[in-house]
Amino acid sequence: MKRVTYLFLGVLIAACTSIDCPVESNVATLYQVCHSDGTELKLSDTITVTTKTASDSDTIVYNKGIGISSFALPISYKHPEDVLVFNFDNDNNSLHISDTVWIKKEDYPHFESVDCSAAFFHIITDVRYTCNYIDSIVIKNPSVTYDSKTVHFYFYPKSSN
Repeated sequence: MKRVTYLFLGVLIAACTSIDCPVESNVATLYQVCHSDGTELKLSDTITVTTKTASDSDTIVYNKGIGISSFALPISYKHPEDVLVFNFDNDNNSLHISDTVWIKKEDYPHFESVDCSAAFFHIITDVRYTCNYIDSIVIKNPSVTYDSKTVHFYFYPKSSN
């Protein structure tokens, strides 16, 4: 009887999953701020980014970035298009400019193990934007996963800013 019990425990332990869930499970897009020649640029103005929630209220997704050359923004997993409002201000309040950015994407579920939380990865298919402060936004890598170091967008402000 003991042998059957030990055998059963051995089979049970061998059947357990050995997949480790990712520690960094945030799915976000990374923007690299660039000069028109492609070199890195630090924004001299303050940037705040907002979006609408499911209840149609504004929420801040990035707050008061100053002197930054890159920034990460979360991405939704239920909407085919994210709408972001980029607000730019300077220290003496003489500048307040807003641009709206629309990001179209395809969402797909990502499964690692039943022990891990559910996740959605994305393929960015298009980006549109207004051009008050922004000169252009270019898709560099359309695949959005857990990788927090991959640049997804090159962000080019107008040269006068």
